[in-house]
Amino acid sequence: MTTSVRPATTPVRPLIAVPARFSATTSALRYAAEVNARALIEAVWRAGGEPASIHPASGDTAARLARFDGVLLPGGGDLAPHHYGARGVHASVYDVDEVQDTFDLEVARATLDLGIPLLAICRGLQVVNVALGGTLEQDMGGPDREHRHLVHPVALQPGTLLEQATGVQKVDASCYHHQRVEILGTGLEITARAADGTVEGLELPGAPGWFTAVQWHPEDTAEEDPAQQALFAALVQAAGDSRQSSPPSRSPSASRYT
Repeated sequence: MTTSVRPATTPVRPLIAVPARFSATTSALRYAAEVNARALIEAVWRAGGEPASIHPASGDTAARLARFDGVLLPGGGDLAPHHYGARGVHASVYDVDEVQDTFDLEVARATLDLGIPLLAICRGLQVVNVALGGTLEQDMGGPDREHRHLVHPVALQPGTLLEQATGVQKVDASCYHHQRVEILGTGLEITARAADGTVEGLELPGAPGWFTAVQWHPEDTAEEDPAQQALFAALVQAAGDSRQSSPPSRSPSASRYT
């Protein structure tokens, strides 16, 4: 008599939406591409998530996002300054894409509306700030003041989701940005700053879902820095909890953030 052995059940990975970035050229592809940084995708995978790049096409964003358990809003080029009411454009503003801007802003508002767990990184933090009515400093003051190719200490506010996720009150942050938050969007609170006063973290107390944003790139050092990897773990954990609870309110209704 033979005994059948049932295979172990593999846990379903929470599905994490990652808006794709446009790329004019990509190795091994014959056309322009839509991409995400490998380090970013691998950080989500290590955390137990199933990362899924989504096409930047606006119009039914809330309905598209409703099927996901979490959202990661990644870095990228600069937002067009008109989105935050600037009259002119600084010479340093680069890689502006109106299609990308429109979609990312829709993603930020829809994700917060739906209460889907959200981690926003670098440009993603700036997108959320602008989506909630905030503004950006178009340039931090040139090469001597910008945070490009720079690892520097960032102090985290105790008791915030950011501090709870990382388990520390200071991190070494890998940064690549020449812009920063100027005026905070409605309801946002600062959760981290660099020594020069630059806003390095934001949260939205009272939001229906888990949300935190960082101005640096945790994926750069996540493989060797547990505090950075813990950010992705916190997103995936919140996404898993969201999947289990399956809130009935998650439907694309009227937005509180538009």
